[in-house]
Amino acid sequence: MAARIAEEAELKARRKRSRGNSRRSVTLALDYAIMIALAVFFLFPIVFMVVSSFKPEKLIFDDLKTIVWAFIPREVTFENFTSVFRRVPFGRFMFNSTFIVLATVSAGLVINSMVAFALARLRWKGKIIVLSLIITLSIVPLDAIVVPLLVLVNEFPWIDGSIGWLDTLHVQIIPFIADAFSIFLFYQFFIGIPRDFDEAAYIDGASPFAVYRRIIVPLSRPVFATVAILQALFLWSSYLWPLMATRGEDSRPLTVGITSFYGQDVKWAQILAFASMITIPVLILFLLFQKWFVQSVAATGLKG
Repeated sequence: MAARIAEEAELKARRKRSRGNSRRSVTLALDYAIMIALAVFFLFPIVFMVVSSFKPEKLIFDDLKTIVWAFIPREVTFENFTSVFRRVPFGRFMFNSTFIVLATVSAGLVINSMVAFALARLRWKGKIIVLSLIITLSIVPLDAIVVPLLVLVNEFPWIDGSIGWLDTLHVQIIPFIADAFSIFLFYQFFIGIPRDFDEAAYIDGASPFAVYRRIIVPLSRPVFATVAILQALFLWSSYLWPLMATRGEDSRPLTVGITSFYGQDVKWAQILAFASMITIPVLILFLLFQKWFVQSVAATGLKG
């Protein structure tokens, strides 16, 4: 009798585990199906843009009548890309955007992380007030301060003795090195690192800067990657400030340079080729740092 009861209990347990595994399999399949559907939905515009950039001008709108041909080039041409280089100084625009992003992100990673380190790991009077101000500034949009900022930088002197930063590269770099949101991300990550590391280093005679450089920075690679990606995306796609702060092609980035194609002779194939060359570097950047970006988002609790 006891053996029969034990056998029935074991059979019920197996059925229960089987039903649980089936539910988990169905849930996992639904999750993957939803993620794939969302990925396809968001990739559609990018794929259409890249594919259309290789089509002659006349085929772009003709192929829109059929969903299949809209994403398959029946006739491939590189004329759109060569026309971009003939029509505008694309190389100069690319250099400006790349230099602005690299200089601002590099300087910003150092300065913003050091400010966050002081707020998260050091003890000093008034840091709660400073942190509150930084959090407040992080929710202020650029559009709200762009005009006062433009007037301000127009009165600043430069190292060559000139007055005013307008129509230069440094006017697109210096105002954006210190970033409140980046400081907040660093702060959120730094406070999660155990203080035992700091105390052990201080006992060994390390200075606060040595703790920052030798302990905090090596342990914080994910948040450094996240801040670099977010700041690079913002700077690479920035349009309003470069449009207002620059006048000539020598200092304009890619996002403002694309406006050269809008006029009486609009060539959509060339615009799509230009846009493709702007978008591809961003995708490569994200793919290179994707692992660290996901790790930092999970660690800092970043949402949205």
